[in-house]
Amino acid sequence: MNRLTNEQRLQIIEFYYQNQCSVRNVFRALRPIYGLHNRPSEQTINAIVTKFRTQFTLLDIKPTTRMRTVRTEENIASVSESVAEDREMSIRRRSQQLGLCYSTTWKILRKDLGVKPYKIQLVQELKPNDLPQRRIFSEWALEKLAENPLFYRQILFSDEAHFWLNGYVNKQNCRIWGEEQPEAVQELPMHPEKCTVWCGLYAGGIIGPYFFKDAVGRNVTVNGDRYRSMLTNFLLPKMEELNLVDMWFQQDGATCHTARDSMAILRENFGQQFISRNGSVSWPPRSCDLTPLDYFLWGYVKSKVYRNKQATIPALEDNIS
Repeated sequence: MNRLTNEQRLQIIEFYYQNQCSVRNVFRALRPIYGLHNRPSEQTINAIVTKFRTQFTLLDIKPTTRMRTVRTEENIASVSESVAEDREMSIRRRSQQLGLCYSTTWKILRKDLGVKPYKIQLVQELKPNDLPQRRIFSEWALEKLAENPLFYRQILFSDEAHFWLNGYVNKQNCRIWGEEQPEAVQELPMHPEKCTVWCGLYAGGIIGPYFFKDAVGRNVTVNGDRYRSMLTNFLLPKMEELNLVDMWFQQDGATCHTARDSMAILRENFGQQFISRNGSVSWPPRSCDLTPLDYFLWGYVKSKVYRNKQATIPALEDNIS
């Protein structure tokens, strides 16, 4: 049955007093008007009569709006002033200073003031002379792209990265759920093992990974001799195998990269088409945002590799590959 109108409720009250104040008699009297199955039930009739007796009305009464006893205009204004004074303060510290509970402060910030928490992105500090060098390199790249829109496909970016055997665990993302404190201990070695990986990236794919090892197969870091061995025995044969010609080679300004013998190998094989410190085109220092390896690849690979904890260096290298 549809919701009763005010006139229908009034009719029920009139029938009620005309029929010896009997809900059963009203229910029977309504049959000719509404039919057998569409008339109000005895419970509905009784509720209407009770409301009329207690509240003296047949109209629907809107529920009263609950007053905000905590998120008052004064508290909203105080939180707004606090944000204006210090935008980096945590919600917990802000709520303690203002004498508000954590949830109330959060609701005022998000719902009343409409502000959002933004994470700080850590970037490498630039020195005063870095900006002009970055500008020169960027203008050179734009000129090359203006001459040839597909010039970016001719650049081979390169870089090394360290992968630690113990990986990196973000404690903020680690939770152990239980009824009691588990007393779990994570043991970390003082000097964990690591492997140093070189990788090249160009528009057609990835060259590598190449793991730096000594004569007996132990993992080592990069020096001039090992870097030149990688260039001669790995990179150049790979490029010949992939038929990569007329390519520009990019490297950062690490000492092993810019050593005299290393630069001689690059000039012999790339001519003037290599981007490096002391090269034909200077690579600006502290510019990890300009190379796709630092900007994306290493972080993406580590997020995948460290998802599962490897027990040995060979297992770590397999996972990287």
